Amino acid sequence: MAKNQVTSIDVAKLAGVSQPTVSRAFDLGSPVSPKTRARVMAAATEIGYMPNAIARSLRSHSTNIVGIVMVNLASSFFYPNVLEKFTHQLQAMGKQVLLFNAQPDRSVDEVLPQVLGYQVDALIIASTTPGQKIIEACTRMGTPVILFNRFAPETQANVVCCDNEDGGRKAASAFLDAGCQRIAYMAGASGTATNQMREKGFMEQLAARGYEGCMRDEGDYTYENGRFAARRLLDRDNPPDAIFCAADVMALGALDVARYELGIRVPEQLSIIGFDDIPMASWPAYDLTTIRQPVDQMVDATIKLICHEEDELPTNVAKLLPGELIVRGSVRIN
Repeated sequence: MAKNQVTSIDVAKLAGVSQPTVSRAFDLGSPVSPKTRARVMAAATEIGYMPNAIARSLRSHSTNIVGIVMVNLASSFFYPNVLEKFTHQLQAMGKQVLLFNAQPDRSVDEVLPQVLGYQVDALIIASTTPGQKIIEACTRMGTPVILFNRFAPETQANVVCCDNEDGGRKAASAFLDAGCQRIAYMAGASGTATNQMREKGFMEQLAARGYEGCMRDEGDYTYENGRFAARRLLDRDNPPDAIFCAADVMALGALDVARYELGIRVPEQLSIIGFDDIPMASWPAYDLTTIRQPVDQMVDATIKLICHEEDELPTNVAKLLPGELIVRGSVRIN
């Protein structure tokens, strides 16, 4: 039998099932028993059948593709873990992931038309925020847009985000409870909503508890810039005894500078808190106290939003999930 003449009907006859069962067997999100799916797959392999995903999408008006847009993924320590979780869950539902890794020198609005050209069923945008016009275009097309770990209340996009302000408040309270006297904030990229909210919560909590005069520098969400910012802070005449970094990757740079370049004892002389809880934060070499983002819950909430039927397409949904202070060895305990 020629390969191009093989159909799902042929597979059904060989496997002893109906043709609709064959279709469901190739859709990993459909309720087919493992035994039946295995029999269908064995029959398909034997006669060389592969379903035509493009034709199926034309019939169903759904590509089963979810677009994910991230920026400068190669330099991130947080988002590869996020991407892996999204990929595993979506593939288990029979959906495929189309990843666009935008470069930091390009606007995400330049990339999104390319993504939408693939007729994705939903769009997840992480580590960057698109403009209002492109979100409106997606809404008109019926493509749900979810901003992951970004908060943009002025748009129609749905938002799933860690409660960054609350995380900042928790970091401030941890320093004050530990008796820290000279506190500093190491900012990420100044124009990002995540940095702004983390800083806002941190500063407001310090003020609410009567602390004034917080030092500040910028680390731009990178390890190297975190090192530079730490040097500037710690070279002051009256250096901080506590630094809250807007991301773990900067905190790792600050720890390395303090311990190995300046000989500062952590946490006896300097306390450091990060944000994210990337895998390296728990390594014994760092043992970093941090605000853990609830990644599993954030991914679950995002997938629930994109699985709505078109006539129930949600807009302007904002889910803020609280982070957790993970206490390790980089903060002294009174």
